Amino acid sequence: MAEQTLTKIVAREIIERVGSSGQPPEYGVSFFTAGFDSYLKTIEDEYLSSYISKENGKAFKLVVGYYGGGKTHFLYSIRELAWKYNFAVSYVELKEKSTPFHKLEFVYKAIANNLMYPMSPEELMSGYEKGIANFIRVWYQNKRTEMETEGLSGNELITELNRYVNSIKFIENTSFRNAVCQAFRSLIEERDDDFSLILQWLQGSPYLTGKNGHARFQILDRIDSTTAFPMIRSTIQWTKSIGYSGLIVLLDETELKSSMTGKDKNTFLSNLVELIDECGRGSLNNSMFFYSAPSMNFLDGKTGIYEAANQRLKTVFDTSTPTGVNILLDEMPGEKEEILQQIGKKLAYVFQKAFSVQFNNSQVLQDSIVNIAHAAADLQFTESGYRRLFVRKMIQGLHLLRANPNQVITPEKAKEL
Repeated sequence: MAEQTLTKIVAREIIERVGSSGQPPEYGVSFFTAGFDSYLKTIEDEYLSSYISKENGKAFKLVVGYYGGGKTHFLYSIRELAWKYNFAVSYVELKEKSTPFHKLEFVYKAIANNLMYPMSPEELMSGYEKGIANFIRVWYQNKRTEMETEGLSGNELITELNRYVNSIKFIENTSFRNAVCQAFRSLIEERDDDFSLILQWLQGSPYLTGKNGHARFQILDRIDSTTAFPMIRSTIQWTKSIGYSGLIVLLDETELKSSMTGKDKNTFLSNLVELIDECGRGSLNNSMFFYSAPSMNFLDGKTGIYEAANQRLKTVFDTSTPTGVNILLDEMPGEKEEILQQIGKKLAYVFQKAFSVQFNNSQVLQDSIVNIAHAAADLQFTESGYRRLFVRKMIQGLHLLRANPNQVITPEKAKEL
């Protein structure tokens, strides 16, 4: 991904997104990141730029932070860093009904349907198409363009494209390998119906039998709980084999586990333990998994699987101990108000870029940021997402300063925002 530039369009998108909902935008979180910097740099230096991309490494991290405390912002920051090093990325919202982690076949489906190659800001903000179907189309088009640039055309080009796709090896699940390669061939031969049928299976739709089903493409497996992990491993192996540094998977728990049965909880923990163990073995080379959760309450239990999960999740990640598993966003170094003030200063810069305005009275701006930060931090025990609350308040305050640039946002006014 190219060096980031804050344009007026990007700035306006940031302000609109955080000012309305407090949620991070698809692109541009780095322009108002504060408090996470040292952790992000450690992940970049210790993992993305070296161990994962160049040394066949694999790792798992648990990102813990309350709702509205910056988990999604942190994961989006990881995505931008991963693209910088040419990783494919899949950001998945884990939801109880559609993508429960205790049903890994749904998790594979979500990973496939959210797969993204490194994207430019323009692509991200213009209604991009994500998922394995578009990923394969881009793979094919890039390879075709590369060969055309080398002077190939006509039958010679077709022959070389087929020779290339036939060279794709070392993918664990044979059905997965056959599916991606057959999808590539269907694009060569412009067989749109075959491409759609193959992609239905890759996207997790039911297996189709009969003479017009999936078997005619040498796709013989159903995607279920027994094949989910091999499918995930195969996705990683495939992205590596076609020229990416590997795959970064961002699993973002966006809902409370309110109605899980005891059996489902055990399956959830078993899957989590298996994922962590897979990252400790050689089967997930060139990949990194981040699982975000609002707390570690899911580890409260007395059976063997709870003990197994606790043993694997007890180490804490830090700049001095990067091999630790838990990234505790609530316990990052720095005073909360100071971090909020840093975010406020960065948002003020973005705001000025977005609306082509200039806050010339720096003392008014500074005092307003301090007051808004204090008002938001004061609510940290009643409003769990005080970061999210702060950025919304901050944007409202900046609009007031835009209208009255010499009028400080007082402590009383900051509370009302």
